[in-house]
Amino acid sequence: MQKYEFYWRRLHSLLGVIPVGLFLVFHLSLNFTATGGAETYDSATGVMDYIPGWLLLTIEWIVIYIPILFHGLYGIYIAFTATPNNKRFSTFRNWMFLLQRITGVFLVIFIAWHMFQTRIQKALGNAEVSFDMMKNIVDNPWMLAFYIVGILSATLHLSNGLWAFCVSWGITQSPHSQKVFSWLSMIFFVIISIIGVSAILAFV
Repeated sequence: MQKYEFYWRRLHSLLGVIPVGLFLVFHLSLNFTATGGAETYDSATGVMDYIPGWLLLTIEWIVIYIPILFHGLYGIYIAFTATPNNKRFSTFRNWMFLLQRITGVFLVIFIAWHMFQTRIQKALGNAEVSFDMMKNIVDNPWMLAFYIVGILSATLHLSNGLWAFCVSWGITQSPHSQKVFSWLSMIFFVIISIIGVSAILAFV
């Protein structure tokens, strides 16, 4: 593992942005249609029904499930083998370093539970993914709070992950460019968080 750790970390970083990060933005944007009501949401998500089942499942495994599984499991390994970075980054970066790992571990639990409540239940024939399904889930105030924390964890993890991606891949090399991108990543965090939280509240 250690021999190829540099490459594993680069792959982990890349998959966190493409396709996992892109899928998160798409997923939150699709859910945002719930703010237009049940009919609008069901119509938007119903487009997936026109894709042949075998093709949709293939796409989901290649583009979503396998990348998320690798990113999540390897992320847990990184989180529990992380070393202090006080000498390398400022106080703000230290906090983001810590939050990146906390949100990563939490997201493994959140995503697994979200998948169980939605995709797995659909696969078992127990329910259909619809506005009413999500409404029934978040009618429980504890579950609503769990989803809001999950959404904010995901948006923060992606936003800060973009900063880390740009640093590790040499896109932002100077301290100034890294500082500027810190601001840009936080603006991005606020925007997609508003979209995500607005979407889940629309089901209430």
